[in-house]
Amino acid sequence: MKRNLLKLTAAVCALAVAGSFAACGSDSKDPEWEWPSPDDPDEPAAEKPRFIWVDAAANFPDFADSRENIARDLAKAREAGFTDVVVDVRPTTGDVLFRTEAADPVRWLGAWLPGGFQRVERTATWDYLQAFIDEGAELGLRIHAAINTFTGGNATSIGDEGVVFRDATKRGWTTDLNLEGGITNIMNTGQAAKFFNPVREEVQQYICAMLADLARYEGLEGIFLDRGRFDGMTSDFSDYTRRRFEEYIGQKVQRFPADILPAGHTAGIPAEQPVHMKKWLEFRAKTIHDFMGRAREAVKGVNPDLKFGVYVGGWYSTYYDVGVNWASPKYPVASKFAWATPQYQNYGYADLMDQMLIGAYASPGAVYGTTEWTMQGFCSLAMERTMGACPMVAGGPDVGNWDTAGKYTPEQENRAVTQSVGACYRAADGYFLFDMIHLKKADQWSYVKAGIDEVLDKK
Repeated sequence: MKRNLLKLTAAVCALAVAGSFAACGSDSKDPEWEWPSPDDPDEPAAEKPRFIWVDAAANFPDFADSRENIARDLAKAREAGFTDVVVDVRPTTGDVLFRTEAADPVRWLGAWLPGGFQRVERTATWDYLQAFIDEGAELGLRIHAAINTFTGGNATSIGDEGVVFRDATKRGWTTDLNLEGGITNIMNTGQAAKFFNPVREEVQQYICAMLADLARYEGLEGIFLDRGRFDGMTSDFSDYTRRRFEEYIGQKVQRFPADILPAGHTAGIPAEQPVHMKKWLEFRAKTIHDFMGRAREAVKGVNPDLKFGVYVGGWYSTYYDVGVNWASPKYPVASKFAWATPQYQNYGYADLMDQMLIGAYASPGAVYGTTEWTMQGFCSLAMERTMGACPMVAGGPDVGNWDTAGKYTPEQENRAVTQSVGACYRAADGYFLFDMIHLKKADQWSYVKAGIDEVLDKK
């Protein structure tokens, strides 16, 4: 049976456009669009989408100033069998590659070139996102835009770039980290991507204003939010967030941050759980859940037909460390994982999404399986955890960063590219590959094409 997208009411949409993003619900069940379902006999499995991601920085040397290169590589993607292209238009600098008054345009990005990590300037004045939409339309490809949601700057060996380095006010929105040496603002650390604090009202308004502008692009199929999360377990321990948390639990935290997490704690659950730790995880999940509802309203208020979605890592069992519950709100998290409160389940946000991309980022030797850290397992578990709440859940590998130890031969990696298609495509509602640059550098187009041809029975 086809699963229909719930349509927001016109009143809610008007509020979102006007800049009022109060939480609200929707009772309308009129379908705006439907993803093809493999359970529907009149929709062949061949219609399941196949996504390829285009990272902004990695592909910038080819695409920053050349529409011809964009057309060339989109044609390659189409020939390989991809149906959908996800274009990163807000890299970790926080600047943008689309039209908006809310943020500055990208001036340069760092990319790996034959001579090393170098600055790539953009001199072209044509609209980067619009070029992908136009060229994609010529090829019959659906184009989606992706943003790095809660980042506002990037510090690298070739220079610092982003709004947090130019605007003192927005620098004040950045996250405070609970480090071994004490609570420290991220701007005073060596961490490259400078995250905002997602709890802050100003941050959420800022991102929603951008999303509303992004939603105005005609011909755009959808929007994906990447890094729509906290910056790990050490984030955010500002006074601002402490006050909001204390309001949430209705009491003061006597020893902050020790009653929440030990200083410098970065992963896993402490052997001796601090008194407020589980409620803290719940509070963070609620923060991201509520923001996603608000962001959805900002998008749908401009274009109700636009698909709204997220990219998330498939490792759900530890994804609480970034404050995200991407499961269905019906998924019984507390009965599966000891770190979850009974209320944590309520902040699953799969039902707010029209589409989700799952990072099934296992190694080339772990294509098949039923558990996390296998590609197939990541996808099948994502389907189990989202419980049909999101109409389209697709997963797949990162084919360029999956063997950092150099364990696998090029032949083994090529074979894994081919195998990944069937493993993920059949376990989920579609296939997703990160990133186009990897296929280009290793010339692996033919291997992903072989996998797509096999699932479409074209061999």
